[in-house]
Amino acid sequence: MGANLDPRSSPPPRKRLRTDAATQGPAQEPRLFAPFRALGLITNNVPLVLQTRSHKGATEGPRIHLVTCLGKAWAMWEGGKMGLLFVGPDAPMPIASMAMDGDAVWISSGPYAIKYLRGKEVERLTNPLESVLAHILIFGKQLLALTEDGSRMLIWDTENGALQDTIRFEPGFTAIMIHHPATYLNKVLVASSQGSLQLWNTRTQTLIHTFSAASLLTSPSNTTSSAITAMARSPAIDVVGIGFSSGEISVYDIRADERLMRMVMQDGGIRAMSFRSDGHPVLATASSLGHLALWDLNSGGRLLHLVRGAHDGAVTALEWVPGQPVLISSGEDNSVKQWLFDSPTDAPRLLKFRSGHHAPPHLIRYYGEDGKQILTASRDRSLRCTSVVRDSRSFELSQGSLAKKATSLSIPIASLKFPTISALSYSPTRTKDWDDILTAHTDEAVARTWTMKDKRVGKHIFTIAGDKKKGALVGSVKAVCVTACGNFGIAASSTGVISMYNMQSGFLRRTFSVGPCPLNVSSRFRPAANGKKKEERYITGLASDALDRVLVASTLDGTINFFDFHTAALENTLVLPSAAVSITLHRDSGLLAVICDDLVVRIIDIETRRIVRELGGFRGRVLDLTFSPDSRWLVTTSMDSIIRTFDIPTGRLIDLFRTSSVATSVSFSPTNDFLATSHVDSVGVYLWANRAQYSEVSFQSIVEDDVVDVALPSMQGVAEDEALEALSALTVQDQSTDVFVTPPQLDGDLVTLTLLPRSRWQTLLNLEVIQQRNKPKEPPKQPEKAPFFLPSLPGVDHRFSLEQKRSDEDKKKDTRRLQRAAGSAESVFSTKLSEAHESGSSDYEEFFNYAKTLSPAAMDLELRSLVTLDALQMFLAALTARLHSHRDFEAVQTYMNVFLRMHGDVLAENVELQRDLETLSEAQRKESERLLELLAASLGTLGFVRDQM
Repeated sequence: MGANLDPRSSPPPRKRLRTDAATQGPAQEPRLFAPFRALGLITNNVPLVLQTRSHKGATEGPRIHLVTCLGKAWAMWEGGKMGLLFVGPDAPMPIASMAMDGDAVWISSGPYAIKYLRGKEVERLTNPLESVLAHILIFGKQLLALTEDGSRMLIWDTENGALQDTIRFEPGFTAIMIHHPATYLNKVLVASSQGSLQLWNTRTQTLIHTFSAASLLTSPSNTTSSAITAMARSPAIDVVGIGFSSGEISVYDIRADERLMRMVMQDGGIRAMSFRSDGHPVLATASSLGHLALWDLNSGGRLLHLVRGAHDGAVTALEWVPGQPVLISSGEDNSVKQWLFDSPTDAPRLLKFRSGHHAPPHLIRYYGEDGKQILTASRDRSLRCTSVVRDSRSFELSQGSLAKKATSLSIPIASLKFPTISALSYSPTRTKDWDDILTAHTDEAVARTWTMKDKRVGKHIFTIAGDKKKGALVGSVKAVCVTACGNFGIAASSTGVISMYNMQSGFLRRTFSVGPCPLNVSSRFRPAANGKKKEERYITGLASDALDRVLVASTLDGTINFFDFHTAALENTLVLPSAAVSITLHRDSGLLAVICDDLVVRIIDIETRRIVRELGGFRGRVLDLTFSPDSRWLVTTSMDSIIRTFDIPTGRLIDLFRTSSVATSVSFSPTNDFLATSHVDSVGVYLWANRAQYSEVSFQSIVEDDVVDVALPSMQGVAEDEALEALSALTVQDQSTDVFVTPPQLDGDLVTLTLLPRSRWQTLLNLEVIQQRNKPKEPPKQPEKAPFFLPSLPGVDHRFSLEQKRSDEDKKKDTRRLQRAAGSAESVFSTKLSEAHESGSSDYEEFFNYAKTLSPAAMDLELRSLVTLDALQMFLAALTARLHSHRDFEAVQTYMNVFLRMHGDVLAENVELQRDLETLSEAQRKESERLLELLAASLGTLGFVRDQM
C-alpha cells in the first residue's frame, strides 16, 4: 500500500498576534478560569484526630468524627459512613499538627496556633519567637506547643489567648512529641529524638524525672539512632506504649520506671500505636512500610497478626474506637481505613475506607457526557474514577483479587498491579453491554480493557499482531483508541504495528500498516537504511472520526497517516516540520491537534487534511492539551508551568496563568463548566470553573507577558453556603467594554438619530387629525337596566343586606378623593425634567430616555400639562441642550413642532421666555445647517461611487 504525499503539506504562514488589545497590564486573576475546588484529597503525613461523642438515650452507639489534614486545610469526616462533613479554610502555611477540644479544632500552621469552630477561625495564637510550631496538645484549659527545633515548649491559656510560660529544654534534648498520661494532673511526658523521655509539671515548670534511653531500649548501643516516634496511652494506669525508629516497642511503667514488655517489628520503624480499650489486652502498631501488627499483651507481647501492606505508604496514625472492636488507621498513601475484628483472635478485615491516589496522577480524562466522572491514572499503578459531584462515589477500578495473592506470597499489593498506564481511551456508547475502556501500559506489549459498569478490569487482553517470524521485534503498546461506536479497540506499538480488535469478543478484526518512511522524512530524522533490515516506525497517537470512516495515526518521525477505516488502505500522509509527540481529535468538528517536538501545536482538519492553525509561544515541552466541547478553545499545559488557552478561529492566545507546580494533564468538561488539571506534586485533581458559563468575559488577545500566578484550588465542603460562597468568586472583577456594541455617539461631529420607528413621530405630529378621524359618529348607548335583586345574607333564616347600597356610596366618595389627590400630584415626566434642570445636565439623557418610552398620546398629554412659565422655560432648555449634544435629532424636531403649536401664543406674550426662544432658534439653525452639509457630502460620495461602477 503506497501513500500519496500531499503537496499542500507545507505549513501556512504564521499569523502575527496583535498586541494593541492587551495594553491594560496584567490582571490579578485568570480571565477565563477561576479556582473552584480540589478532588481526591483524603489525608497526608499528619496524623488524624479521632473524637467520639455519646448522647443520652442514643441507641446507635457513639458518633465518630475524624479530622484529617489536607495540606493547608483540614477535613472533618463522619466515621459511620466515612462521609465528608465539611472542610476548613486554608491556613497561611502547611499544617504540622492537629488537636480537638470539644467542638473546636486546633491546628499549628507555621508560627500560628489557630482555633476553628464549625469551620470558621475564631482565635489565632502567635509564637513570639516566630518559629514554626511542630506539635500541639490540648491540656485542659491550656495549649502546649513544641517549636520546630525542639528546644522550647510554649504554654498558652486557651480562654484569654495569653502566653503563660515557656519551658526551655537542656542542650542535647530535642523535643518532638508531648503525651499526657492518664490521671496525671498538670504533668506531661515529652519525648525526644535522642530516645529519652522527660516528665514535666506544666504548672510549676519543673522537670520531675528523666527516663534515659538506656532504660527504655534494650541496649545502650542502639540509643544513638533510635528516636521516639510514637506514644500511646494504655488502659492501665501509669503504663504507656513507646515506639522507636528502630522498630522496637516498649510497654513502660513510668511510676516504677520499669519496662514491662518489649516487642520488635522487623519491617521499618514504628510510626503509630494504640491500645485496645474494649477489654481485650491488644496493642496495635504500624510501621513506616505500611504494615500493621497486633500484639497479645496477656501472652507477654506475642504477635497475633501481621497485616502486610495494610497501607501503600507509611502509617501515620492508629486509633481504636472506644468500646468497639474497630481500629482506624491513616497513612501517607492518602487513605483512611477502618478494620473490624470479628473475634479477639481473628485477623482484622477491612470494613470501610476512603482513599485516593497515593502518587500524583499523570493522565486524566472526563468520562461520559454528563461531566460527573473523571478517569485518572497515576504512578501508583492504579486507575481510578473520581466523582465531581460527591467524593464518596469515587472508586478504584479493581485489578482482581490481589490481596489474597499478596498475602500468600508475602509481598506488597502494589507489586502485583499492572504497570503504569501510559495511554487511555474510552467510549461510553456501549458501556452497559461490554468493556468500554482501553489502556496501554508502560513497556507492555498488550492493551487491556476495563468496564466502568462493573468497576474492574475487563475480559480481554489485546496483543499486538506483529511479524511472527523468529527474531522479530515485539514493541510495546504506545497508543490506544476506542471508536465512537464502542465496538472496536485499536492499539499501536513502537514498531509501527496497528491492530484493531472487537471490544465484545476480543477477536482481531484488522491490521493497518504505515509502510516505509518517506524519503524526505528519512533524511531529516534518521540515516538512510541499508536495505537489509526493515525500518520500524514508532506510533505516537491514534484517533478515529465520529463515523468510523478515517483512522489517523501519528509517528515519531513527523508524519500524520490517514487510513480508510474499512479497507485499511493508507490514503494520505501529511509530513510535519517536526516529530509528532501525541494527537488529540475533536470528533464533532474534525479538528486534530498535534503536539510537535518543536514546541508548536498544529491543528489539522481531517476533511481537507491540511494544517489550519499553528499555535506557538511555549517555553517548555507541551505535556497535554484538550478541546472545549464546542471546539472553540484549545487548552494546553507545558513544562513552563503555564496553562494557556487559545481561540481556535482566530488562532490567538486569550488566557494564560502560571500554577505553583507543573500541570501534567488537562481535561475539559463535556458540559463546558470546568477544566480539570493534575499536577506533578499533588495527588489530587483540581477543578477550575469556566467564567464564560457564569458571566460575560471578553476574549481579547493577550501576550505572554500578561501571565499571572495563581494558587491551586483548595478542597471545600459540601455545605450549601460554602458552595454559594465559592460560586460568588466567579464574578469577573474587571469587566471590559464589548467592542461589538455600538456606542451612543460614534463621533462628536456626527448627528445621531433615535432607533424608534418613523411612525412614532408621524403619529405625534398628526395626533389631532388622527383623533378627529377616529371620533365616534354617535354617542354610546346606555345599556338596558338589569333586573334588581335584593342581596341576601347567609344563614338558615331569609335575611336581606340593607347596608350594601350605603357601602357602595362610601366607596364612590373615597374614589373621588383619591382621584383629586392623584390629579394634584406631579407626573414622572415633570419630575425628571425638573431634576435634570436642577442638576445642570448637559444633555438631559435620563429625561429624553424616559420621553422616548411614552406613546404619542401620552407625550401629547404631558406637553399639554406644561402650564407654568417655569415648566415651559425648563422644556426649552432641554430642547436646546439636546440639540447641542447632536443626539435624537428627529425626536427634538417633533417635540419642538408640537410644543410650539400648543404653547406658541403663551411664548409670544411673555417677555421672560424671549431669550430662551432665541437660544433655541440659534441652536436649531446651526444644527440644521450642519445636517444639510453632512447630507450633501454623503450624497456626493455616493454619486461618485455610483458613477465609477
